[in-house]
Amino acid sequence: MADEKPLYEKIISESDSVGILPLPNTKIKPITVIGNAAIRETFEDQCIQQAINSRMAPGVSELVLNPDAHAGYGAPVGCVLVSPTHIYPGPVGVDIKCSMSLLQLDVPDEEVNDKRVRRAIIEAICERTPTGAGKGQRSVKKARHVDADLGKELVVNGATASVCEALGIPPEWSQRCEDFSHVGHDETHDSLGARLDFLLTGSRFAKFADKISQLGSYGGGNHFGECNTVELNGDEALRRTADVFGLKDGHISFLSHCGSRGFGHLLASGQFRALQEKFEKWDIPLPGDDKELVYAPLGSPEANAYLDDMALGANFATLNHLLINALVLEAFQEVLPGCTGNLVYFISHNIARKEFFDNTACWVHRKGATRAFPANHFALKDTPFYETGHPILLPGNPRDGSVVMVANQGAQKSCFSVNHGAGRAMGRRAAMRTLDQKAIDQEFDAHDILTNCREYPIDEAPAAYKDFHEVLSSVESADLASTVARLRARFVIKDADKSLKGAA
Repeated sequence: MADEKPLYEKIISESDSVGILPLPNTKIKPITVIGNAAIRETFEDQCIQQAINSRMAPGVSELVLNPDAHAGYGAPVGCVLVSPTHIYPGPVGVDIKCSMSLLQLDVPDEEVNDKRVRRAIIEAICERTPTGAGKGQRSVKKARHVDADLGKELVVNGATASVCEALGIPPEWSQRCEDFSHVGHDETHDSLGARLDFLLTGSRFAKFADKISQLGSYGGGNHFGECNTVELNGDEALRRTADVFGLKDGHISFLSHCGSRGFGHLLASGQFRALQEKFEKWDIPLPGDDKELVYAPLGSPEANAYLDDMALGANFATLNHLLINALVLEAFQEVLPGCTGNLVYFISHNIARKEFFDNTACWVHRKGATRAFPANHFALKDTPFYETGHPILLPGNPRDGSVVMVANQGAQKSCFSVNHGAGRAMGRRAAMRTLDQKAIDQEFDAHDILTNCREYPIDEAPAAYKDFHEVLSSVESADLASTVARLRARFVIKDADKSLKGAA
C-alpha cells in the first residue's frame, strides 16, 4: 500500500545505536541491529526483508545487521549469520574471503608530499599489480609469475613458509593474518587436495593456470589499493595498542581491498548452481523464496563440498593479499630506496568461520562484516593480540578516510563482529545517473588525493556510499570498537580503462 511505513521503522531501539527487529508471527530471537537513527533510514525495504528471510531460514540462531548494511544476493551485505547446524553460501558471497590488509611503511608522510613522488609510486605499483576483471600478472611489466604447480600448493596449504618464500613474501607476515591457512571440511589439507584433484578432472577448471595467474592483482568494482597517512588516536591506552599493531604516527601505510578474484568466483558460482539444482530436484522450499538462500546441513556431502571450495578460495585470497603487499613494498623501494615495511594485519569480511558461542561450535557467516575479538578473547591466546584485541581494518572512502579499530568487550552483542566499511548508499547505475564526474574529480584535487585514473570511477565516488561519520559513530556508541588510528588518503589505485601512466 502507498501509505505503508518503511520496514526500518519496525526496529525497536534499545539504545542510540543498538536495536532489535522482531520477526513476524514468531517468538524466536529477533535480529540485532547496529546503527543510529540516521543509519537506520539507509536500510531499504529489500535489505530488511533479506535480513528477515535469512534470520528465519533453517538452522539460523543469530542474525546481526550492521550499519553498512544494504541489499545483496539473498542475505544483505553487512550482516552476520550464525548457525550451529547449516552452512549458507549466500551470507559469504561470490567473492570468497574478500578482505582488507594494511602495510605499514617506515616512510614519513612528508616524503610523499611531492606529487611527482606519488606519481612514480603509482606507476611502480601498477607495473606490478594489475586491476580489473580478468587481469593477471601476465598483463603487467614487472610480473611475479606463478605456475600451476605452485598454484595447486598454495590453494591447498595456504600461506606456509615454503609458499611465501617461493612468492617472495616475508614468511613472518603469515602470523599477521586472521587465518593464514584454511583446511577442508574434515579439518585437514588432504581433503582440499582431493577436492582440487576432483575439480581439475572436470571442465570447471580447464583454465586453472589462467585463474592462478591472477594472484597479486586487484579486481574491479570496490576493490582498491590506497596510500594513507597514519594519524594515531591521542588516548594513551590506544597508543599502546597502536604500538602492538605496529602502526607509526605520521608515517605512510598502504590499505588494500580485494579477494579471491576469478578463482573464488568460479568456485562460489559453481556451488550456487549445484545447490540450486539440488533444491529444485528435492522440491525443497527456499527461505523467502530466494534462490540465493540455498543451504546445506553440516555433515552432508553438499556441505562438505561447499566448505572445501570455500577453503580453496580463501587460501587463494590470503596469498593474493600477501603477494600484493610484497609487490607494493617492492614498488615503494624502487622509488624510495632503503624503505622498509611490515604487515599490520590481514582480515576477511566475506567468510564463514567455525567459532564457539557458549561452548557450542557454530559457523559464523560474515558477509560484508569483519571479525572483532576484544582483548583476552580465548581465540587470540597464541597471537600477538591477546592483550589488546586484533586490528580491525575499516575502510570509509578516500575523502573521509578510513580507520584502524580494536574491539571492545561490548562486541559480544554483535557476535564479535563489526561492519566492513561504509556501505553503499546508492546502486552503481543510480550513481552513474545522478553524480557529476567533474565534481568528483575536483573533490579529489581539493583533498590532494591522486589516483591512477583519468576519471575516478563515478560509481565508486564517496557520495555513492553512506556517511562514514555516522557509520563510525554507530560502531563507537554501540561500544563495539574504538578507533586506534585514522588513515588519510594520499593516492588511490582503482580499476580504470585508461591510466595517467605517471603524467602530472
